[in-house]
Amino acid sequence: MLTSMVMNSRPVGQPDNMSNESNADGPRDSRRSPVVVPGEDLGPSEGVEAGHGVLVVGDRVKSTKQGRMNRKGNTISVSPLHTRYMPRPGDLVIGHIEGCTNNIWFVDIGAPFNSILPMSLGPAKVEFGGTRKVLDIGDSILCRVQEVEETHQSVVTMKGMGLRKIRSGALDELDPHLLGHLIGKGGSFLRAMKMETDCRIVVTDNGRLWIDGDLENILEVRKRIENISSEARIVGVGA
Repeated sequence: MLTSMVMNSRPVGQPDNMSNESNADGPRDSRRSPVVVPGEDLGPSEGVEAGHGVLVVGDRVKSTKQGRMNRKGNTISVSPLHTRYMPRPGDLVIGHIEGCTNNIWFVDIGAPFNSILPMSLGPAKVEFGGTRKVLDIGDSILCRVQEVEETHQSVVTMKGMGLRKIRSGALDELDPHLLGHLIGKGGSFLRAMKMETDCRIVVTDNGRLWIDGDLENILEVRKRIENISSEARIVGVGA
């Protein structure tokens, strides 16, 4: 299964006293924002408003994340290159079955810890010890996060309208902080892509997508998703 996702780049910081002249180090892409790491000095704080991923320490501006530094007017922010999904109750997610016991499935939802799918919240009535007859290791499911503990461990459910085992189409993946760019204002971009490709596209909160339709159209959708990721790598777009 192929995935499209933002890849981590090699951290390359730019001190505030580095020359920005076009002839200083040869040709460069003026659109490209520098990659910074947590704690990196981004320059003096005077006249600067700290945005997302940035903290003012004394008279200096510091990065709190690894990502691309962006400046819009007087605001400096850092857009993460890659984010880890943190589950919240009610989230719609795509999970992959990674293991099971007699009455529980362990589900990878892209979070720091695997989620648990109890037999009682599975897609069908299951006899004790028969979990693999319903959902086997390697299966993918559309489910919802039912509860999240303080440790960020979570429980998912398949009890609900539309929740199911995924049996057709293709799965893809986009960094969760880029979902807004895929969906568009008021869902406009996603809605247009569905109409233009005649594909069913389910976008979930953990950045995974289920695309169902003709093969040629599925490939077109995946190409557009990869374009979003590529643009993020080049320009450093934020959430």
